[in-house]
Amino acid sequence: MEAIVLEKAMELTIRDIDIQENFGPNDVRIAIKYVGICGSDVHFYQYGAIGNYIVRSPMVLGHEASGEIIEAGENVKNLKPGDRVCMEPGIPDQNSKAVKLGIYNLDPAIRFWAAPPVHGCLRPYVIHPAAFTYKLPDNVSSEEGALVEPLAVGMNAVKKAKINPGDIAVVIGAGTIGLMTTISALAGGCSKVIIADVIQNKLDLAEKLGSVVAVNVQNEDLHEIVKEQTDSWGSDIVFEASGNERAIPPVFDLLCPDGCVVFIGCPTVPVSIDITAAQVKEARIETIFRYANVFPRALALMGAGKINLKSLITESFDFKEGIKAFEHAAMMNPGSIKTQIVLKDI
Repeated sequence: MEAIVLEKAMELTIRDIDIQENFGPNDVRIAIKYVGICGSDVHFYQYGAIGNYIVRSPMVLGHEASGEIIEAGENVKNLKPGDRVCMEPGIPDQNSKAVKLGIYNLDPAIRFWAAPPVHGCLRPYVIHPAAFTYKLPDNVSSEEGALVEPLAVGMNAVKKAKINPGDIAVVIGAGTIGLMTTISALAGGCSKVIIADVIQNKLDLAEKLGSVVAVNVQNEDLHEIVKEQTDSWGSDIVFEASGNERAIPPVFDLLCPDGCVVFIGCPTVPVSIDITAAQVKEARIETIFRYANVFPRALALMGAGKINLKSLITESFDFKEGIKAFEHAAMMNPGSIKTQIVLKDI
């Protein structure tokens, strides 16, 4: 089938590729409609590797997707041809201890779309387990359906934070994941989110999401604004969503006593944190890696109208313009949040 293939760093092609997938009784065949370009896709495109994940042979990119069921296995009862769906891109070993414990995202044997050597979903159709395929509510567009995957990251962070109604949170980083975390924190009960970044366009969009105070740290003091907004007590939660090694060390300065820091962003180099600064506040420290058992909750909130993601889709490209789409995403346009590739007509 024709696909968008990463041949090696900085070399993309749109070409036919043979992908062997077995269709079983518990599987569905899905015609892909929309695929979002994730930061990890861009990183693989630019550098050919993320940590120990190295592109050693041609690989189809893409893992944020929605589509339509075109065939269902004989054991599948909850999905049928014509259903609009989104998919979890990580498939664990069903017999693993991680699955039995309900933390399947941490299964060392998980096969995740577009994590080498596993092919992604920037192709006309995929075969996928029905257990990791979810029907979209009628009021949720397929474009939004392709954003459920990054939303699940934000919701997993909020789940780890254990928000109390009325909490005030700080989100560091106004990229896609920072914005998804902001949306999730407000939906999860925060009365206010203070979001920090250096790109004003993204901060302007963030302010439209609800009770949000946007801080451009190039010309504003985040610590002082947090003090103003919390009567000098500090924020109940700090979500570190930038992965920037300079933003991480001062996170405890923003936190109230007995507060929680959730590390979401992935630094590209080792960073230091001040354990004593955490101890004197008895800070709770949480980390996340992707998500588990979050998609149903995300879709329930979207279906109830509590979460609307349409404003985060800033660019769309046809499948045939896929290479151009990646070039655009790699440019880091200040006004760009989420770029999607549209496959619905191929």
